[in-house]
Amino acid sequence: MTREEAWEFLTEYNKEEFHLQHAQIVENTMRYFARELGYKEEEEFWGIVGLLHDLDFEQYPEEHCIKSQEIMRDRGIDERIIHATASHGYAITVNIQPEHEMEKVLYAVDELTGLIGAVVLMRPSKSVQDLKVKSVKKKYKSKNFAAGCDREVIQRGADMLGWTLEELIQRSIDALKTFQD
Repeated sequence: MTREEAWEFLTEYNKEEFHLQHAQIVENTMRYFARELGYKEEEEFWGIVGLLHDLDFEQYPEEHCIKSQEIMRDRGIDERIIHATASHGYAITVNIQPEHEMEKVLYAVDELTGLIGAVVLMRPSKSVQDLKVKSVKKKYKSKNFAAGCDREVIQRGADMLGWTLEELIQRSIDALKTFQD
């Protein structure tokens, strides 16, 4: 599957700008981590997984990570993409555990990029370029701030990767700085 095919597929099921933007943020974050973690030859694959990870969320929020498997199988999508995208719902909606390092990164950064985005919107600069880990950690501790971003998932993702929470946050900020203002 090419990036263009993945985008066409995504936009069949997602129309809201917020969801399309989130998909692209996760896509680019995944591409960054592919390069940083020594998977440069798989960067396109990592990006496609990031782009398609929430394929079913807009239309089927109650069946998130479940319906997408059915939709993708009906289209003959590679089982590696199906497993990877479904695994980001581990212990939330599905019992498909992230196995590959790429799946663990997706699991960790999906929620975290949303939290970081919310923190950025509250900053005077409205920019990730001057964002520090301590600013994210302060908002991370406030359960009412960006309440939809599951802190347990973020921490579980850091643990899966063998990283501290601070390391995950810093590396995610570094990723976002490469393509976000």
